[in-house]
Amino acid sequence: MNVLLKSATIVDPKSNFHNQTLDVLIEKGVITNISKRINNPKNYKEIALDNLHISQGWFDSSVSFGEPGYEERETLSNGFHTAALSGYTAVAINPNTNPVIDSNAAISFLKSKASKHAVDIYPIGALTKDSNGNDLSEMFDMQKAGAVAYGDYQKPIDNPNVLKLALLYAINFDGLVLSFPQDSQISGQGVMNENFTSTSIGLKGNPSLAEELQISRDLFLLEYTGGKLHIPIISSAKSVELIRAAKKKKLNISCGVAIHNLVFTDDMLTTFDTNFKVSPPLRTNADKDALIEGLKDGTIDMVTSDHNPLDIEHKKIEFDFAKYGTIGLESAFGALNTIFTVKKTIDLLTKGKSRFGIDTSSIGIGVQANISLFNPNQNYQFTENHIHSKSKNSMFANHELKGKVYGIISNNQIVLN
Repeated sequence: MNVLLKSATIVDPKSNFHNQTLDVLIEKGVITNISKRINNPKNYKEIALDNLHISQGWFDSSVSFGEPGYEERETLSNGFHTAALSGYTAVAINPNTNPVIDSNAAISFLKSKASKHAVDIYPIGALTKDSNGNDLSEMFDMQKAGAVAYGDYQKPIDNPNVLKLALLYAINFDGLVLSFPQDSQISGQGVMNENFTSTSIGLKGNPSLAEELQISRDLFLLEYTGGKLHIPIISSAKSVELIRAAKKKKLNISCGVAIHNLVFTDDMLTTFDTNFKVSPPLRTNADKDALIEGLKDGTIDMVTSDHNPLDIEHKKIEFDFAKYGTIGLESAFGALNTIFTVKKTIDLLTKGKSRFGIDTSSIGIGVQANISLFNPNQNYQFTENHIHSKSKNSMFANHELKGKVYGIISNNQIVLN
């Protein structure tokens, strides 16, 4: 693959070319020249796009693709294509499939499916067998097959001893343990944030206390074991405080936040639109502001789309019975770019790589091209026409976004909208 990018503004603070608008020549997948003006005597394909910006390839730490078992929601092939068109060169795939990804063979299956795609995948193995919360999975075997972390997607580990053992065991191979932040006894049958809104519209509430109690417990276990813990998504102001205090104590802790928890609040549920039913739930304006502040000061390590495609049969039903989840890959950049500067947005879309053990390279000559292409200044209304996923359960439908994604160049391939 040979291509010449024309007048591309480079957004990469670690690169010598940061904040410069230059031509970029890529030959056989490797950046061979970066200069003010590059001639094209070999007649390579040229990419000249409106207000073209490029950065290191983006990474999403929490993506669900359905296959195997839920292909009606999303297939791996279409999921990879969706990620690429959304600007992502790497995604961590959750184990919430059927069967659950909890073995060496299951990890190998995912890796083989992705071997020829532009997007790199990093499987998250289930922490417990069949994600049942009781018995530890084959964590070390999955590590050898290519798993980058271990967690039961949207399922809390109710038994603290299971999490304790997982943290201790994972130390032996530097494994990253994920714990979903929810105390099941406190959350009960709650389907949205417990607040004035839940009371006024008659839906059962899930208080932020359920999240905060679980995080407090997990941090005590982490301090006891000396392990390595990641909270995939936090949603409350108190959770930010707890993580901030744990980091001051030098615990090996990281956390993420879903982009929708930075944009929407629980008052969006007054219309009973099930696309806004997510877990953890949307919370208050005060929580949203605290999450944004947590990203600014580094307490929260990364932003995820928490992309979770669900077919219409599981969404267009009574609110209490609808499944939790929204798609988010296609809208993540445009949503995040409405909150932060372009530089900060790109930082949040790339910095999670190191926590998951993924190598990164600054944009430079001699480096394998792994880049995202975008225009940060285009405003538009997000509609179903922008959705590439098989499922259409988007929380951002008809919402104003800022920034157009052109695609990616990765693994010696070009994928463009």
